[in-house]
Amino acid sequence: MTDAPPLSRRDELLAAVLDHLATTGAGDLSLRAVAEAVGTSHRMLSYHFGSRDGLVLAVVQAVEAAQQQTAALLAADTGMSPADQMRALWAQVSHPALAPNVRLFFALYARGLAGEEPAARLLDGDIARWVEPSARAAHERLGATLDEARTDVRLGVAVVRGLLLDLLATGERDAVDRAFERFVRLWEDGTR
Repeated sequence: MTDAPPLSRRDELLAAVLDHLATTGAGDLSLRAVAEAVGTSHRMLSYHFGSRDGLVLAVVQAVEAAQQQTAALLAADTGMSPADQMRALWAQVSHPALAPNVRLFFALYARGLAGEEPAARLLDGDIARWVEPSARAAHERLGATLDEARTDVRLGVAVVRGLLLDLLATGERDAVDRAFERFVRLWEDGTR
């Protein structure tokens, strides 16, 4: 077993910011407040992330990458049914502790859609990062064509994002969970 390579200073700072946001939420994302909370200077955060928006982008990308890694691990778990994999991913991405990060994601996504930088970088390959790994796993496991699997996964990404937005806007956890479960059952019926 080899040791993991040491983290860069940027990665160390990002990890500290993520830990901080996980415990405090994303209420105050000013560079000065975040820097003070993680034991560095706002200049250091500016140096590594460019701006407050650059830091927020890095946070959102890191959270998305962790969620995509979870999705890939679930897709590779042949001991779970695909429907149970979907439910497990939903439980993770809709967990109340992630709500501040989900809110940041949607705020940044909207700014990216308006063409604002650096938020527009969030859109580069965003859907493909979700679709491709899961579609390949579904193709291999369910026997669907790769194009069918891509379509199903894209639909799943759209439903999950829509329901996450619904959950943030309404706070109606039970209704949103029921809607997600209905989607899973419809998907299951369509794949049989």
